[in-house]
Amino acid sequence: MEKGEIRINTENIFPIIKKAVYSDHEIFLRELVSNSVDAISKRRMASIAGDCENTDKPQVNISIDREKNTLKISDNGIGMSDDEIKKYINQVAFSSAEEFLEKYKKDDDEFIGHFGLGFYSSFMVADRVDIVTKSAINSEKAFKWSCDGSPNYSLEESQRDDIGTDIILHLMDEEKEFIEPERIKSLIKKYCDFMPTDVLLEGETINKKNPPWRKQPNELKKEDYIELYKYLYPFQGDPMLWIHLNTDYPYNLQGILYFPKLSGRADWEKGEIKLFCNQVFVSDSIKEIVPKYLLPLRGVIDSTDIPLNVSRSALQTDRKVRSISSFISKKVAGKLTNLLKNEPEFYCEIWDSISAFIKIGVIEDEKFADLSQDNIIFETKLGSNTSKEDINKYIEEKSLIKFKENFYTTLKNYQNRNKSFDEKKVIYCSDEISQINALNLWLSNGREVLKADPLIDAQFLPWLESKNDKFQFQRVDSEINDELNKQTPEIVDKDGNSNRENLKDIISQALNNEKVTVQVQSINNKNSPPAIILLPEQMRRINDMGAYMEQRIPSLPDYHILLVNQEHPLISGLVNLKGKKLILNETEESENDLSQKIVNHIYEMAKLSIGGLDQKQIVNLQLNNAELITDLLNSNK
Repeated sequence: MEKGEIRINTENIFPIIKKAVYSDHEIFLRELVSNSVDAISKRRMASIAGDCENTDKPQVNISIDREKNTLKISDNGIGMSDDEIKKYINQVAFSSAEEFLEKYKKDDDEFIGHFGLGFYSSFMVADRVDIVTKSAINSEKAFKWSCDGSPNYSLEESQRDDIGTDIILHLMDEEKEFIEPERIKSLIKKYCDFMPTDVLLEGETINKKNPPWRKQPNELKKEDYIELYKYLYPFQGDPMLWIHLNTDYPYNLQGILYFPKLSGRADWEKGEIKLFCNQVFVSDSIKEIVPKYLLPLRGVIDSTDIPLNVSRSALQTDRKVRSISSFISKKVAGKLTNLLKNEPEFYCEIWDSISAFIKIGVIEDEKFADLSQDNIIFETKLGSNTSKEDINKYIEEKSLIKFKENFYTTLKNYQNRNKSFDEKKVIYCSDEISQINALNLWLSNGREVLKADPLIDAQFLPWLESKNDKFQFQRVDSEINDELNKQTPEIVDKDGNSNRENLKDIISQALNNEKVTVQVQSINNKNSPPAIILLPEQMRRINDMGAYMEQRIPSLPDYHILLVNQEHPLISGLVNLKGKKLILNETEESENDLSQKIVNHIYEMAKLSIGGLDQKQIVNLQLNNAELITDLLNSNK
C-alpha cells in the first residue's frame, strides 16, 4: 500500500472547499455524476482512436447501503491507472480534461468536468471517500484510493471486474438525507436530468436525457416545445411563444426561451431561465447573461462558453457574456419582428403579455430599441366618422390590424392616418372609465385615440418623446382642441359681457377655489356632460411621477381645469338662477344660493367621473345631492 500527502498549497483545503467554493452541499452529486459521464465520453473517444474498447451500454449507477451509510456512484467509463490517480486526484485543482483533449484533439464541449475541484465536493457530505477504479487503457489491475478529508491518502491495488470507476461516500451522520432514494431522484432531476448518459438508481433509469434544445428547430414540433415547457414549469399553462437559440460562433450556445403568460408573480430581478453547461444544470440566476428586461422569460440556455467559477454557481461578467446577452436580445427582437409581419393577429393576441418586455427593453437597451421600436403596437379607437370602406382599406394596406373586435396600430401608421389633423400629436387614453367623457368628445369629432397602459406607458411615452421629436403625446383629458368647439356667435349683455364670461363668473364665484381654473366652451357634442375635469399634460405627468416615486395611486392634482359645456341645458339655465333664493318654509329664507349648489354639484360630479373623490367625499356628495334635490322639490311648492 502506498501512502502520501495530497499536493496542496495550504494545510487543509477541504474547509475552504466547504465554505468558499461550494455554498450548497447537494452540489456534490451533480459534480460526481458529471465526472462519470465525462469518463464515459473519454472512453468512447479513446476507443475511436483505437486505444481501448468501448462499452456497449454506457451508464452511471447510483446505489445506497443504509447499513454502512454509504452512497456509491459507479460508471463504466475510461477509469484510471495508479499514475492517473496520483496525477488527477492528488493534485487538487488540476483538471484532466485539458490534457485529454490535447491528446485526442476533440472539441472541449464533449466534457463537463473541467472545473478542477468537482471531485472534492464529495467531502462536504462524507468523512471518508473511496475510489475503486480500473483503466480501459491499462486494464490489468484495479486500484483503490482512500482519503478521510485530511491531506493524507492511501493508494493500493484492489479488485474490480469491469472497467470503470466507483466513488464510495461514507456519509457524515448529519448528511443522511442523501441515502434517501427520493432525495437522490430529486437531485438528479434538478441537475442531471438531461445528461446524455443513463443515470440509474438501484437499477432504475431516473434521468430524462435527450434535451430538445440540442436539436435543430426543424427536428422539433410544436408539441415538443410545449412538452419541455410543461416539464420544466409544471402547472404554468402553455407558453405564448418560444425562440430556439442555436449558434456555434463566436461561442457555442443552444437553448429555448419561452414567453410565459405574465402574472403578478413575474420575477424581474432574478429570473426563471435555467442555465446549463453541456446539459448539466448550473443555476437559475442568470441576470449576468440575460438582459434585465428579458428576465421574466423562461426556458434553457446551454453553453460551455459561459465562464463559471470552480463550483459553476456564479457567473463572471466579461466580454463574452456581454456578447451572448446581445445575441439573445437580437434573437428576441428578430422573432417579434417576424411575428408582427407574418402573424399580425397572433401578435395582437399576445401583445398585452409581451408589451412590458418590449417597452422596458426599448427604454433600457439602445440596440434593442433600434431593432424593436417599430414592433410596438397600441390598441386604437377609430373616430366615429370612419367608414367601413376606410377601415377595410387600412386593413388591406396592413396599416391597421383587426383582432376580434379591436383594432391595433403602430405609431407610424397612426400618424400617417391622422396627419391631416396634426403630424406630431398623438391622442391617447389610459383609462376608458375615468376618461370616458373626454374620450367620447375626441371620437365623436372624428379623432383616432390610442389606448395606453396606465402604468408602463406613464414612463414609456415621455421616453419616446425625449428620443423622437416627431411625437407629441396628449391624453384625451389634458385639453380640448378648437376643432371640438362649436363655433357660434356670442350674445353680449348690456355691460358688454358675453354669456361665456357671465357663466365663468358665476361658476368661479360659486366654487370659490383659486386652484380650479374655469373654462367655458361650446362643445360640439350633444352627449357631452355639463362639465369635465382637464389635467394639462405636463402638470399631470409631474403629479403621476410623484405618485410613482412615493408608490401610491395618483390623485387628482389640486390645480386643474373645470371645462364647462356652455351648450348643456343645465349650464345654460344657470344664468337665470343667479341670485334666486330658496324658501324652505314660510318664515325662514335659506342662506344658500341655488345656483351655487348646482355649480358645486356639477363640479363634484365631474370629479367623481374621473375617480377624483375619496370615500369620505363620495359620502358627502350623496348627502349634498339629497339636500339639493329636496331644495328643488320645495322650491316648486
